Amino acid sequence: MTGPRVALVVASTAGGTGRHVAMLAAGCAALGMPVMVVAPASAQPLFSAAGPTAPVNYVALDISDRPHPARDSAAVLRLRGLLARWRPSVVHAHGLRAAAVAGLALAVLPRPHPALLVTVHNAGPRAVLPAMVYWGLERFAAHRADAVLCVSPDLALRMRRAGAHEPALAVVAAPPAAAPSAEAVGKAQADIGAADRPVVLAVGRLAPQKGLDVLVDAAARLRRRDPAPVLAIAGEGPMAGSLASRAQASGGDVRFLGARPDVPALLAAADVVAVPSRWEGQPLIVQEALRAGRPVVATRVGGIPRLTGDDAALLVRPADPGALAAAIASVLDDPALARRLGAAAAARARELPSAASAVDAAAAVYTRLAASGSPAA
Repeated sequence: MTGPRVALVVASTAGGTGRHVAMLAAGCAALGMPVMVVAPASAQPLFSAAGPTAPVNYVALDISDRPHPARDSAAVLRLRGLLARWRPSVVHAHGLRAAAVAGLALAVLPRPHPALLVTVHNAGPRAVLPAMVYWGLERFAAHRADAVLCVSPDLALRMRRAGAHEPALAVVAAPPAAAPSAEAVGKAQADIGAADRPVVLAVGRLAPQKGLDVLVDAAARLRRRDPAPVLAIAGEGPMAGSLASRAQASGGDVRFLGARPDVPALLAAADVVAVPSRWEGQPLIVQEALRAGRPVVATRVGGIPRLTGDDAALLVRPADPGALAAAIASVLDDPALARRLGAAAAARARELPSAASAVDAAAAVYTRLAASGSPAA
């Protein structure tokens, strides 16, 4: 199969966004679509690790995470030149910052323009000034894009209110992973160092959105249990120092594992997987935990309830350490509940989209947009 030429433009590959885009690049290249990835230089190893079976052109372009006139202008001019030379049929921008740069770059290209597809991956900030900037980016993307995909229903509603025509839900799938070996699980257990104590595992970027500060506070409420659980946090990010200080002051037993390539083994070593996020779209760690059949305690935000359904996780309010601690304790105290959650998770996982279905869904949108004639100006 040979399909339309697709340029994937990414401003930030933090969290699951980079893994999702790398999967799309590899999958579409394998389908015979010519693919160019325009992403930060630091992300190239992520795309190399995806292992496409056909070549993917990778061009380094750093798009700042905040508005900066000089850097943004340079990024627009560079992207315009790249697109003019490569002449894609579809430009797929991931995130609103990438959408803004791509939309401006396309506006100054000769007609006919490539179609612009935008995937919205994250909710907006709460602070007033950043929220106003974000709303402006949403409106620009809503009116400039030929199609909009969103990773959760609440984002689709926001983009519809911003003026997008029929925003659809993106298909986001955790990349396939082989079951961990006994040796790998043993190493994960040794690295956590919990001995015979229960393990509560969290995996994610150490950033405010992930709510790990709330989880550290919840762990402190569980420290007088016998045996007290160990909270293991895998990931890195800007809150590493503040979380470590918070954990030390709280008295909870928290182990920071750093970035880990062995998430399946860590999941196998966990008694409970905690996802305390303030907001999420379709988080890969939830999908991975469901596939591993682990009991999940998560917040009822964004797209998490759509992933877990009614019975494959205990869902609590965000930013509530008491509710989070109580839900974790209920799983640790009730082996029958833990087994039910694990069985429901495995059953739910069988209904989740596969990597192949996510690639096929994106490829269908690319084909439709490429065939739709003259795209919107």
